[in-house]
Amino acid sequence: MNTVGQANRGTSDFASRGATNGRGFMDDLPSRNLLERQAAWLAPARARLLRRANVARRRRVLDLACAGGAVTEELVRRSGGGVVALDRDQNAFAAHPRQFRGATVICGDAERLPFADGTFDLVFCQFALMWLDVSAALREIGRVLAPGGALVALEPDYGGMIEHPPEIAVGALWLAALERAGADPCVGRKLPALLAAAGFEVRVDLLDRLEPPSPLRFDLLSELPLTEAERAALDRARRADASLEGVPRVAHLPMFLVTAEVSMRRSGCA
Repeated sequence: MNTVGQANRGTSDFASRGATNGRGFMDDLPSRNLLERQAAWLAPARARLLRRANVARRRRVLDLACAGGAVTEELVRRSGGGVVALDRDQNAFAAHPRQFRGATVICGDAERLPFADGTFDLVFCQFALMWLDVSAALREIGRVLAPGGALVALEPDYGGMIEHPPEIAVGALWLAALERAGADPCVGRKLPALLAAAGFEVRVDLLDRLEPPSPLRFDLLSELPLTEAERAALDRARRADASLEGVPRVAHLPMFLVTAEVSMRRSGCA
């Protein structure tokens, strides 16, 4: 792990991945264990996106909102060059140094990235844009990407959750808790238009199959700021879900799987 100082801490970043977010007030949400489980859940979709973005040929990769490095090691292994891991929380690097072997770590602000124009040819983020001023973050991502560079992003849309039977539903709790913590729970649906407006060439996919419901969703939700009444509702839903073990259930969170490229024409390249 190489450390390159501390950049402007500014007002943004990444409560969903273990750091302090700038629009809210929460630290260390969710825990490292849950982040790793979340990363494992998204591994197949992430692998497809990274292949599409030709990660093996990318020489300068930015892991934006890396937190505890749940994906950094994967990017180091799969990319064709150097990886920079950026997060606002310096403790994220100090607490888990093994996760950043082979990467350069920088403490910095996603809305004011401490890099020159065109520094990277791939930027990766996962469950991060929902915690930011998205327009500002996308402008910065576009600025630090070289012509022909790509953004790979996996972002949720909690407003589109599908849950059945009703007694296991916690979608309303997610919306209230995420907004209370400073996130935009419906960021996924907004990304195609925002990216197009920022000048990216955009492709968006969704998860291609319905997975069996996982208790991970309750564990993640329990680490958000909930009122007493909401926590009681969560406990009821958790008990209902456990009582229906073996019974078909649906708990689907739409994930927007984004590959957005910077046009080669931006700098007059052919």
